[in-house]
Amino acid sequence: MQFGVFSVSDITRDPVSGYTPSEAERIDAVTQIARKTEEVGMDVFAIGEHHNPPFFSSSPTTLLAAIAATTQRLIVTTATTLITTNDPVRIAEEYAMLQHLSKGRMDLMLGRGNTAPVYPWFGADIRKGLPMALDNYNLLHRLWREDVVDWEGEFRTPLQGFTSTPRPLDDVPPFVWHGSIRTPEIAEQAAFYGNGFFANHIFWPSEHSLRLVDFYRRRFEHYGHGSRKQAIVGLGGQAYIAKRSQDAIKEFRPYFNEAPVYGHGPSLEDFMQATPLSVGSPQEVIEKTLSFHDTFGDYQRQLFLIDHAGLPLKTVLNQLELLGGEVIPALRKEFESRKDPESAEAPTHEALVKAKYGDQPARQPRPNANRGDNVTGGSPYQDSTTAASYPGLH
Repeated sequence: MQFGVFSVSDITRDPVSGYTPSEAERIDAVTQIARKTEEVGMDVFAIGEHHNPPFFSSSPTTLLAAIAATTQRLIVTTATTLITTNDPVRIAEEYAMLQHLSKGRMDLMLGRGNTAPVYPWFGADIRKGLPMALDNYNLLHRLWREDVVDWEGEFRTPLQGFTSTPRPLDDVPPFVWHGSIRTPEIAEQAAFYGNGFFANHIFWPSEHSLRLVDFYRRRFEHYGHGSRKQAIVGLGGQAYIAKRSQDAIKEFRPYFNEAPVYGHGPSLEDFMQATPLSVGSPQEVIEKTLSFHDTFGDYQRQLFLIDHAGLPLKTVLNQLELLGGEVIPALRKEFESRKDPESAEAPTHEALVKAKYGDQPARQPRPNANRGDNVTGGSPYQDSTTAASYPGLH
């Protein structure tokens, strides 16, 4: 079981102090949050992708590479990478590079994105978001598994004799999660490829997310990737912790009331009752998180949103101390005691390498010299016989 935190990279006015941090302050703060996540013993840090104010994370790979360079164990990932408005060729290249720089301590979560004005900025139409997500991932999946790709789809120019570089570390593609709030087609996509499914699990009751997770698990088994218990599931959530529950509610209420995604709707108490939002003492957050296991059974990754809605850096770092020091150790112990032996382990690069090669050495691609066009000549790699060619070119 992996535990971690994620940030959507919002820059929000602190409703208590009235202070709005600058972009530079928030970027520096999020790197401190990531390092603190590792320091307190958690496993994963995830960052969102946005291309409009008031968000700062327009280049997740750049940020995550910097974080990977200053940590030792932390898995860096996304929440989410936009599979719609990004060219899948650039995703393949940039995240393979991040995989190398992090020595395999990364994966990525793909999502459609729901900010309508962003789509035309990148030449896309949100009304085609779903078929775009399916088409673009089909290409990304192949780019990481085939040295030479010929491809034609609906949403980008065709590829002939194309090689994405660098090849994935150890010739093992990064593990992919498909994230969704409410879209069964995305759960189907995750199941079809045998990838992980990550349920947002913040805005809706757990029963809403359970329908998608159950559907994903059934389809995962249907496609022959293993039993339902072997499907790989992640859940989101948000927590705010204080030593005493009444203090947690008092401290978090002004941030909840003004939060872009929560505020001006149901009361904090109603939202806590109806959704996975956990606000309270360490023991209350432990019990609420364990209720997710009661609902979903074994799952592999739990990420908490902890820096949203203008919470100041000092408060977030204190939240991480409480989360890592008092909540996560108890959760690890309890989740481990409940785990079915048949259930999947959380994904890591080391496990994927072991599954592919066993005790044999991993492939280390070494390019052949070519004319620079990857079209004429033999295979682009010394250990491969796959050659690129265009029809009519000899």
